[in-house]
Amino acid sequence: MKQSIGAKPLAFPAPAWVIGTYDMFGKPDAATVAWGGITCSSPPCIGISLREATQSYKNIMEKEAFTVNIPSEKYARETDYFGMASGKDEDKFEVSGLTPVKSDNVYAPYIEEFPLILECKLIHSFEIGLHTQFIGEIVDIKADESVLNKGTPDIEKVKPVVFAPETRNYHAIGKVLGKAFSIGREISKK
Repeated sequence: MKQSIGAKPLAFPAPAWVIGTYDMFGKPDAATVAWGGITCSSPPCIGISLREATQSYKNIMEKEAFTVNIPSEKYARETDYFGMASGKDEDKFEVSGLTPVKSDNVYAPYIEEFPLILECKLIHSFEIGLHTQFIGEIVDIKADESVLNKGTPDIEKVKPVVFAPETRNYHAIGKVLGKAFSIGREISKK
């Protein structure tokens, strides 16, 4: 029997991404987001949601660009820190010891130490309620060679951090269950 637990912002897993932006003075900033996902295949787009009160919100609105930095497990502490601290109050890169790098394709920094980077130009923003959703067209992806498998990022090599919103815990990715568009054939009548 299912039990109703009410309407909540809950889906498993949520990403633990770090968004890179520049402020009005060109100072790099980073903020962790969990509300995000792929929104379109062609053009390739990603969506993230931020509160208006955040520095990253202001930076994206002004610069119309951001990076999505996908951290590996070894950077879970830094990922958490980027979500707790405010770019208005401190230099998150200086405190964390991580390295901001100017993106090649958009006016936003990325994090050198993270294995997978999506460079995005803002194409839409939608006020939803407490959050505004930003849709960014992915103009390039940068990946450390060490996480590639035949030229494609391998999730088992990237070892991304994921977030459980209800318990506020970070998790690692688990085991492979089967090949997509393949294991379903076992129950298909066609």
